[in-house]
Amino acid sequence: MNVTFSERAIEKLNSQIKNKDNKLKLKYETEGCGCVMSGVTALWLVDSGDEDDLILETNYQPLLVEKSKMVFLDENMTVDFIETANCFMLKSPNEILNPRLRLVEMSGVHEFQA
Repeated sequence: MNVTFSERAIEKLNSQIKNKDNKLKLKYETEGCGCVMSGVTALWLVDSGDEDDLILETNYQPLLVEKSKMVFLDENMTVDFIETANCFMLKSPNEILNPRLRLVEMSGVHEFQA
């Protein structure tokens, strides 16, 4: 799996991430979705990874991804920041996986507004 961050996404993340010790995690959230097939991706800032997490090298910083949820993601993905919508987007050459990708700090449980 390959994840690339656009220059716009890197600039926005750098302006929002205050604790440089936090790690980025691409989380496949299923809570409240009713079914694992209806999950939604989010970017989490975490203190550490979980037992099921793999570390992917990216052009920005290492990214944690849940091994068991990789089946729901594409092989090549890009995290972009869309200025006109003021939000992050997760996309692949085949589809837009999440047009409004949230950035959530899980250590303090704070959701950033883009």
